[in-house]
Amino acid sequence: MDLKLAGRVAVVTGASKGIGLAITRSLLDEGAKVLAVSRGTSSELDAVAGPSLRHTALDLMDPAAPEQAIAEAVSAFGGLDILVNNAGGPPPGVKLPRTSFHDATDEDWRAMFEFNLFSAVRAIRAALPHLATRGGSIINISTTLATQPSPMNVDYGAAKAALNNLTKVLSEEFAPQGIRVNTISPGGVRTPWWTDPGGAADRMAGMLGSTREEVLTTQAPQLLNMLTGRLITPEEIADMVLLLASPRSASTTGTTIPIDAGLLKAV
Repeated sequence: MDLKLAGRVAVVTGASKGIGLAITRSLLDEGAKVLAVSRGTSSELDAVAGPSLRHTALDLMDPAAPEQAIAEAVSAFGGLDILVNNAGGPPPGVKLPRTSFHDATDEDWRAMFEFNLFSAVRAIRAALPHLATRGGSIINISTTLATQPSPMNVDYGAAKAALNNLTKVLSEEFAPQGIRVNTISPGGVRTPWWTDPGGAADRMAGMLGSTREEVLTTQAPQLLNMLTGRLITPEEIADMVLLLASPRSASTTGTTIPIDAGLLKAV
């Protein structure tokens, strides 16, 4: 299927690893041009370097950074068609999971909202004038915790719930300008956040008295109620991003799509 993404210009935040890297690779494979945003590059991102990829090193905790990213994409590639607000999770220097409401201070809450909500707000604000000239798609990467509240990482879930709400509002206001806005809510995805040394798998193994491999292959999928019995791959998220970015999804806007291996159940 031709997704009609060849030549289109995308900005992807959090692009150096995990879901963002998979999205960047997939967009490039479809012939899109990508401005990849992250605090630093990676060997995996460097491996797909070429004329259709530009990396910019920015810290999205800096309020000026999202606007800089959008401006650089427009300067480098002549416009903007797709914005993927993928950067999220623990702010720089923060370790998750948190297991109780009492684990997060006011400053922890501020940092979590800064990284997971306000960085997206600022990127969208900067992108809208460019998207309005040619239509386009905004895709916000959220989490199942936004709609399935849990004491686990409560500040993170709250910030992403706000992002889900923002998606709905923007989809209504900017549809007349040809701008579509959607959310993807992943369940547990096997990313470096899980697999890096000292990452979530190691921390959960310490809590459960097991091994990191047991967490990754068995315990995490069970705890997250993943009916497939495994963590999701980043490429599975990227595939949905491509579909939502494509003109073939011209009538899809204001929706939240779970990719969660059956966790969320609602009628």
